[in-house]
Amino acid sequence: MSSEIPKNIILVGFMGCGKSTIGRRLGQMLGYPFVDTDDLIESKAGMPITEIFERRGEEMFRQLEAAVLQELGSKDAGRAIIATGGGIIGRRRNRRLLKELGFVVWLQVSPDTIIARTKRNRDRPLLATDNPRERIDRLLAEREPLYREVADLELDTSELDAEEIACGILESARYHFTGGA
Repeated sequence: MSSEIPKNIILVGFMGCGKSTIGRRLGQMLGYPFVDTDDLIESKAGMPITEIFERRGEEMFRQLEAAVLQELGSKDAGRAIIATGGGIIGRRRNRRLLKELGFVVWLQVSPDTIIARTKRNRDRPLLATDNPRERIDRLLAEREPLYREVADLELDTSELDAEEIACGILESARYHFTGGA
């Protein structure tokens, strides 16, 4: 293990788990820029994610997602806190890139928490269904092994506030990259 601070801290997890909130807090604490892959995708496509799904389909969105992740791993990219889309782990290449980018933290929440946090948000194309709970359960079952595969740290965010979560992530990242020294 290297004694260097990781180039990046990457947050993965299902929608509504707190990646953006925690990512912004980590960025403030470390003085790193906060990067949200969904924002980069919207900028690259020139349209909101919901419109990408409607006009070009999920496959085009996933291609843009992979391209953005590749760019974040370029030699010119500086240190950052990176929040990813919930399905970014679906492609093997993306999982490899995530591991190469730095310290990967899987933020976990229960399906009930996901529903409570996302029910008023109309910008969640994968939940635009008659039975969002069924879709959440199915997607979580598919994605959990993939999140586990890339995660250096698994953290349940249900009962903690953003400050507690961010402090825990920083301490874990330091421990991970210094070999516990």
